[in-house]
Amino acid sequence: MSTIMYTITDEAPMLATASLLPIVRGFTSKAGVDVATRDISLAGRILAAFADLFPEDQRESDALAELGALARTAEANIIKLPNISASVPQLKAAIAELHARGYNLPDYPESPSSDEEHEIRARYDAVKGSAVNPVLREGNSDRRAPQAVKNFAKAHPHRMGEWSSESRTRVATMSEGDFRSSEQSFVAGGDKTFHIVHVATDGTETILKDQVKATDGDIIDASVMSARALDAFLATHIDEARESGVLFSLHLKATMMKVSDPVIFGHAVRAFFPEVFARFGAELESAGLWANNGLGAVLAGLDALDADTAESIRALVAERLASGPDLAMVDSDRGITNLHVPSDVIVDASMPAMIRTSGKMWGADGATHDTLAVIPDSSYAPIYQAVIDDCRRNGALDPATMGTVPNVGLMAQKAEEYGSHDKTFIAPAAGRIEIRSTCGCSDAALTSHEVEAGDIFRACHTKDAPVRDWVALAVRRARLSDTPAFFWLDPERAHDREVAAKVERYLAEEKTNGLDIRVLSPVAAMSETLSRARAGLDTISVTGNVLRDYLTDLFPIMELGTSAKMLSVVPLMAGGGLFETGAGGSAPKHVQQLVSENYLRWDSLGEFLALAESLRHLARHDDNRDAEILADALDRATETLLNEGKSPERRLGGIDNRGSHFFLALYWAREIASQAQSPALAEAFAPVARELDESAEQIERELREVQGTPADLGGYYRPDNAKTSAVMRPSATFNAIIDGLAAREV
Repeated sequence: MSTIMYTITDEAPMLATASLLPIVRGFTSKAGVDVATRDISLAGRILAAFADLFPEDQRESDALAELGALARTAEANIIKLPNISASVPQLKAAIAELHARGYNLPDYPESPSSDEEHEIRARYDAVKGSAVNPVLREGNSDRRAPQAVKNFAKAHPHRMGEWSSESRTRVATMSEGDFRSSEQSFVAGGDKTFHIVHVATDGTETILKDQVKATDGDIIDASVMSARALDAFLATHIDEARESGVLFSLHLKATMMKVSDPVIFGHAVRAFFPEVFARFGAELESAGLWANNGLGAVLAGLDALDADTAESIRALVAERLASGPDLAMVDSDRGITNLHVPSDVIVDASMPAMIRTSGKMWGADGATHDTLAVIPDSSYAPIYQAVIDDCRRNGALDPATMGTVPNVGLMAQKAEEYGSHDKTFIAPAAGRIEIRSTCGCSDAALTSHEVEAGDIFRACHTKDAPVRDWVALAVRRARLSDTPAFFWLDPERAHDREVAAKVERYLAEEKTNGLDIRVLSPVAAMSETLSRARAGLDTISVTGNVLRDYLTDLFPIMELGTSAKMLSVVPLMAGGGLFETGAGGSAPKHVQQLVSENYLRWDSLGEFLALAESLRHLARHDDNRDAEILADALDRATETLLNEGKSPERRLGGIDNRGSHFFLALYWAREIASQAQSPALAEAFAPVARELDESAEQIERELREVQGTPADLGGYYRPDNAKTSAVMRPSATFNAIIDGLAAREV
């Protein structure tokens, strides 16, 4: 029997899985396909990391490691849903919930002092942030809007905000002292091992990272963000926002860049509330209330201080918020600011949302305002300024007419910044940080950066084989779709110059005759792509890992209204396939609505698209004709779902996630029953389609009857399986039909 691995993740996608997975298993079983699951949720990852501390009945295997090993084989067929890339506040909340469930986990040590605490911290650090994607992404990314989705978006365009030529929104980014301006890069000549060493001003050497192994042709980068320059930059632009009368908003990637960006976030919190930390920084630190975890964590923990100190801090925060500049808000109704939680404002989602909303963000008054969008590192910030400038000149793009911008992304084997987590350090003292070869042939530094205490050093590693595969994938996609492809590479960046040299070399090995393939700077590529999109022309963006993240939110949000409707295929380098279900995060607000109203508005369209591609891959790999029939029928059913308006609606009383699953099952069964390629499949699904048709009114009534009352999941990070199933499968009539599929013979 063929096997698809379906991931259990977090929040809204996990809840949707409780409803959708029984349908998927029932339908695919008729084609000889087994759908197995692996729990890679935040809670599951935590429990696996500390399994040795638990009694036998509480131990869980390391599902992520298992899937990582599978991803390096030709047999891999993995459907990966969005998961929490945990910030420290989320990590602590999950630990607290697991404590309440009887798991004897150690607390998260903010400032480890003993060997035991350092070991505990290392285990937790391996779980937080973007811990999942680098493990599973053993291939490069092919991400695009399926034609049916694009056609639907053009026929039913979402609303875009109206831009004004007088908009004062702009991007502020560093011109010196950041990662881009300090970047040094080299290509490994032969298989080498390197180490990263800190050399203090008195000559004392400390190895920060030993045994960094590289193969011939790999690119190694090193860069530093100056804490002094960062603080000066932030102070300047906080003042500028106040003087200009615009919102101050910070945009970082504190989930994927889980070591560097939370530190930068902390600098911003301290810069915005300087008097709080000047007067009470020592008290806050001693209580474990770290700026890196956000204003929300600081305010929530003030009861740990004496009453007078806590009240003084609250008063200073309130005074600063009142005196300005006005802060952009995540939730103005609840007073959640842009600086509350580092994982609340992720640049690749927050900037497109701002651009879609006329270049405005929400203020504390519940209205939208122009904003100073602060993106400290200048590596990618200019692309957003290019979009803002374009919209200020030409107005918002029109979803009904604009072209599409698929992406081919370099991400295999922890490419670029994805590989920096274990090679990012806060400089312990003034001196320099160097990358040196350990071959013994020379002590000369391959990179060297002068640092001050508190500076952020980051080294990245891009392997040669993924670059070659990335170039080949880009050429293949350009040829298949007959679409121009632009490589977005910055000639002013040391890393990009090395990548560009490889691109030119590997393009020469490909058959590119007749194809429009160019290497452009990111700003030039953005300007040309926007011009083509406004003319209704398609353009493939071929980018590195972080730009892949940014563009596969930016363009889909403009084209489709959301990035969750994208098809994301990762052809794994070993021959298997990873099928991701779109972006959009794990949607915590959707969970809040379900708990309060028993209504889940999460759209599983990404899961439908990924499953169809997974079945096609399986059909090719295992020569399973029935799997291909199921895939084609699923795509037709998905298009019907869109055209019939059966996707989840936002508000109570409409079709929610569970209702859309019912309609998908109905349309899918009809399509299979009416196809002629496999009479056995058609015969097996004819009664299913008939039963769903005849019971449709009853099923819809049962699904709607539960709406409007609170739902008990038994937990947030680790919900109770039985309670979750009861909430997400409330129609006994529908359940009986789906569960009965297993008894039907083909």
